[in-house]
Amino acid sequence: MELRNELGQLARLAAPVVIVQCGIMLLGVVDSMMLGRVSKEALAAAGLGSALSYAVFGGLAGMLYALDPLVAQDFGAGNFERVGRHLQRGLVLAFVLSLLGAGLLPLLAWNLDLFRQSQEFMPLAQDYLIALIPGVLPLLWFTALRQTLQAMSLVRPAVIAIVACNLFNAVANYALVFGHFGLPRMEVVGSALATSASRWVMLIALLMASHRRFRGLNVSLAGLKEATRFRAHLELLRLGGPIAVHHSLEIWVFGAVGLMMGSLGALEFAGHQIALLLASLSFMIPLGIGGAAATRVGNALGRGDKAAAADSAKMALVLGGLVMALSALLFACFPRLLARAFTPDAEVITMAALLLPIAAVFQLADGLQAVSAGVLRGMADTARPALYALLGFWALGLPTGWFLAFRLDLGPTGLWWGLSAGLIVVAILLGRRILAQFKRPIEQLQLEVR
Repeated sequence: MELRNELGQLARLAAPVVIVQCGIMLLGVVDSMMLGRVSKEALAAAGLGSALSYAVFGGLAGMLYALDPLVAQDFGAGNFERVGRHLQRGLVLAFVLSLLGAGLLPLLAWNLDLFRQSQEFMPLAQDYLIALIPGVLPLLWFTALRQTLQAMSLVRPAVIAIVACNLFNAVANYALVFGHFGLPRMEVVGSALATSASRWVMLIALLMASHRRFRGLNVSLAGLKEATRFRAHLELLRLGGPIAVHHSLEIWVFGAVGLMMGSLGALEFAGHQIALLLASLSFMIPLGIGGAAATRVGNALGRGDKAAAADSAKMALVLGGLVMALSALLFACFPRLLARAFTPDAEVITMAALLLPIAAVFQLADGLQAVSAGVLRGMADTARPALYALLGFWALGLPTGWFLAFRLDLGPTGLWWGLSAGLIVVAILLGRRILAQFKRPIEQLQLEVR
């Protein structure tokens, strides 16, 4: 009965988190669906631009995921004053990180030729990256606020924000990509500008829906001044650094595969982009479950209840596995139907349909590693997952994919088989780490009082 109750609690928290994660991913899906009707070059350019921008944003946002264990455990212990301090530090850190992100995007855009990308779409990808710069700050502020609310089991405001963001993004994409409502036809640049503007809408909507929730957290100007001091950020950096590395290594390996795919041509990259978007969209579900697991596990440890933390971990892993098994079935049985939703180009559909059955193979492993990382984040165990990501993705997955693609001439499918191998290894290592952690005394799983 306790496990059934935990499953219900986890599902109620995870469902809105999943909606938010899927909503964030849906922004890129809408961009691709619009640009897929412009040309395969436009679709490939947006795919390359998105992959590189997420490589930047994923690492920066990962720093802010340190708020998960800090807020969750202090909230579970009833220490709301420290929760407020964590929030203020997170907002200051997000601002500093946004300056870094805004500088990295043009640096990437101006040096795309170093990655030997096809000239069919590289100039368009450069324009896409530059047009994303205005959306860096609101995205990171949104992340800091969302992680704080989520760790307090408050997820409704983020759902409201993501729904508003997606509605705006769809209309803005339609208007700016194709030149409707009296606006100029801007195609790739228009899509990126729509995405940047939608991130401001997302932030504003979240603030409007959640500002009353922060009244009991003692958020003040005095606290904000304290949050600007470097020493105040040491714990955020200690926990967030490995999370950022873990996220970056995972995102960058997909980005590296995208760069290799781009060297093969626009057709291969366009098919890869569709398959990757579908796999990424399904991945948002276990990623959301992992976020909910971080909250449930962190809250339970904050209360000193190790058994409840273990129940939360078990149920999260079961739920994540079931969802990704269903996703694998859909990818294996209906690859062409799914690809056709993005483009009418028969060649691109065929290429995507070639990759989706391979994605079906790694769906279960991808889901379990995402949930496992969330469970470990709730324990403030962030360094070991980063090491596992380095070993699985970069020491095994990427070299294997390169060898299969370029030495055995398997092309795009070889790159994806390499990704599968890396994801399976990471999932196994993270699962073993969870088992080892729950054998330790609860005092070693709790954060020290700050």
